[in-house]
Amino acid sequence: MKGQKGYAIASAGRLKSRRPTGILRALGRQFARWWQLAEQRRRLAMLDDAALKDLGLSRADVIQESERSFWDDPLVR
Repeated sequence: MKGQKGYAIASAGRLKSRRPTGILRALGRQFARWWQLAEQRRRLAMLDDAALKDLGLSRADVIQESERSFWDDPLVR
């Protein structure tokens, strides 16, 4: 019993030390996702009308999408 209690205390201490690293990783992933969204919207806005027609999009759709904020992630909803 004593050994199990010591193990639980030791592993709880390790979890606390990893927590800031996990937060930094999550923050880094979020910034990377925002960068990806902004880049995709920039590239979409640069497409010509023939490419947009192939995608089934109008210029109005592209303008509306490219004006969205970088943090407006459609996958979060």
